[in-house]
Amino acid sequence: MSQDFTSFEESLAHLTRTVDELSDIVARQETEISILKRRIELLMGREAERELSEGGTVALADQRPPHW
Repeated sequence: MSQDFTSFEESLAHLTRTVDELSDIVARQETEISILKRRIELLMGREAERELSEGGTVALADQRPPHW
């Protein structure tokens, strides 16, 4: 019985460590995704300004088509 309890504690400790590691990874990915979203928004804005300055129309890439 004591050996079963020790085995259970070891498994629980391993799972706890794994969950903590995955939580850290998810938090880092969330930060990276936020940064990448901001960069994309900046690039889309720059491209829209460039197209307007060249006499083009407003970029509609971020807008839904009328049939949606």
